[in-house]
Amino acid sequence: MNVSLDLNLLEKTELWIKGVKLEGVDLREIAKAVAKVLGLKESEVLVVNVGEDFVVLDILRKTIKVENIVGKEKEILDELRKISGITLDHDASIHSEGILGLIAVDRETAQQVLASFRELGREMVEKISKRVLVFSTGFELKLGMIKDTNFEVIKDFLSKHGYVVQYGGVLDDDEDIIAGAIRRALDEGFGVIIITGGTGAEDKDRTIEGLAKVDPTVARECIVKFKKGTGRHVKECVEIGVGQVGVTLIIALPGPTDEVKESLEPLLDGLKRNLDKRLMAKAIAEKLRKRLLEKMHTPWRHT
Repeated sequence: MNVSLDLNLLEKTELWIKGVKLEGVDLREIAKAVAKVLGLKESEVLVVNVGEDFVVLDILRKTIKVENIVGKEKEILDELRKISGITLDHDASIHSEGILGLIAVDRETAQQVLASFRELGREMVEKISKRVLVFSTGFELKLGMIKDTNFEVIKDFLSKHGYVVQYGGVLDDDEDIIAGAIRRALDEGFGVIIITGGTGAEDKDRTIEGLAKVDPTVARECIVKFKKGTGRHVKECVEIGVGQVGVTLIIALPGPTDEVKESLEPLLDGLKRNLDKRLMAKAIAEKLRKRLLEKMHTPWRHT
């Protein structure tokens, strides 16, 4: 697995280029050259100070990919030499007081540093991938009107396969609250986030909408289709959704416990096979459709 690790710059975002003289130089060209080497947008690099033999830049972001900075000094200096009006001393160098100082390490050290970070990244991804957080939704649960049996079902099943499963509590049927809970879980390092309930066709069902605020390209699959506007149905489908942010999968399942049970085998299979969110959503949806078909004894017509 090729793991890319983002490093937090920890507010140390200044980059000093020493041994450089300028004559009629467009400072935007300097920022553009540095951004190119560091894999950043031009708008994320800004020249903030210039002296007789130095230039100071500020990196306008909190994190940067480790492979984009380690050992990049020579590449940056070579790009700067191409700019009209720039003269570099033979001992020109790049300096930073923080993580960005990794730019200046030599080639041999750079390879060792990258290998260490990649191994660390693999270990972190492996650890995170086994951490599962489960939320439920619904006022019935929050008021204690019905018992929440979904968490224990999920925990019992996934724990047998090496996953560490925690309970995140009951969320209100509100897309902003659901989105906020997902974002906090992402920050806490969970590799799988499961939300049960709130995927139906009524107006109160807001789980998929909350997930879409975090991942606008969430994969959605219809389980049961209704005619929109009939009864309490303001949406066409009972559906499931699978989103992804970084290495974390966010899976929205229907609320009934028997449907949650049916979802767990394709969910686990998808995790083991490292399926993307669209294939994961299709696999879970197909299992649920098959169950409903058997239960209703009528053909499923997928439209």
